[in-house]
Formats: sequence, C-alpha cells, structure tokens
Amino acid sequence: MSNTDSFIEEVTEEVKRDKLFAIFRKYGWIGIVGVVALVGGASYNEYAKSKARVQAEAAGDAISAALSVEDTQARADALAAIDLTGQPRIVSDMIRAGELHAVGNVDGAVATLAPYVADATLAPVYRDLALLKTAMLGASKMDPEARIELLAGIASPGAPYRLLAEEQIAVAQIESGQLDAAIEGLRAVAEDGEASQALRRRAVQMIVALGGDLNADTDG
Repeated sequence: MSNTDSFIEEVTEEVKRDKLFAIFRKYGWIGIVGVVALVGGASYNEYAKSKARVQAEAAGDAISAALSVEDTQARADALAAIDLTGQPRIVSDMIRAGELHAVGNVDGAVATLAPYVADATLAPVYRDLALLKTAMLGASKMDPEARIELLAGIASPGAPYRLLAEEQIAVAQIESGQLDAAIEGLRAVAEDGEASQALRRRAVQMIVALGGDLNADTDG
C-alpha cells in the first residue's frame, strides 16, 4: 500500500469518527434517557412489588386478627370493618358469609356474596365460588330447582369448582325427589379422576345411602 493510500485510509477513518461523534452529540441523549428509563423502570417495578407484598401481608394480618375473635357474630363484624379492596376484600367477604350463616343470618350471608355473583367480569375462581357458596349457604331459602339452575353454570367442564357443584346439584335433586338423577350424578363424581378422596368418599356414601349400585371400578 502506498503512502497516498495510507493517508486516504487514515482520513477516511477520521471522517467516520467525526461523523460518529457528531451523531452521538446530536442523538446521544436518547440513549442516556433510555438507560435512565430502564433503571428507573426496574427500580419502580421492585418498589411496586414490595408495596404490594406489604399490603398483602397487612391484609392477611387484619383478616387473621378478625378470625381470632371468639364470638362468631363479632368475627363477622370484625371482617366487615376491615378496610380492604380487591382480592383481600373478596376473600374476607367469602369468610364473612360463612360466619353469618353460622349464626343463622342466611339473608346476610347471601347478601354478602351477591355482588360477586352479579359481577360477570370477576375471575371464575371467585365468581364461581360465590355462586357455589350462595347455593350452599342459602339452601334453606332456595327451592331445589333454583339451586340446580344456579349451579349448572359452574358445573361445566373446566370450571374451577365443577365437581363440588355437581355434588350440590345431586343434593338438590335428592331434595326434589330425583333420586335416579342424583345417583347418576354422584356416581360420575365418584368415578372422576379429578375428584379428591374426600369428595369421592362422600359421593359413594350418598349413593349407598340412597340404595344405589356402585360401579366395579369405583372405590371409596
């Protein structure tokens, strides 16, 4: 390579460096802002997680404190008095409904669950539970057919409480005299691979009590 070629190459490289520095001076702030935003976003994300964790712990402590009250009605009142929102509020109300039912306040229990039953946008794990508890806690004030209709929607495949809903449908069918349908439903529950041992045992016991036959592959 001649001296002229070397000189041209050096000048070219210098021009490239000058252009690069010029671009950096003009647009480099974008990269700096990006780095700051990235670091700031990560810091905020950690702060948000920490805040959510603290709030969840505080909600759990408040609910635990309310449940430590000895009197049942007082427990229900303590749960209602906690300042909660979101999932902690839902959990607290689910527990409170049970406490109200325990003191004979069926209307209060059902009313506590009503907002969640009516909220079609609520996650199925909460809305379906509200429907199930409403059918169970409000059984004394709902006719069997109404309970069956209420439970039918959460007894579909893939629903989180499908098997428990099917069990309660069978209970309602027994009350309305539909014994064959109840036995068939209970047998399906007892034979379902997703059923817990406790649920299968209850289903089998009810089938036997109703005088029904168990399939050979159903264990209890």
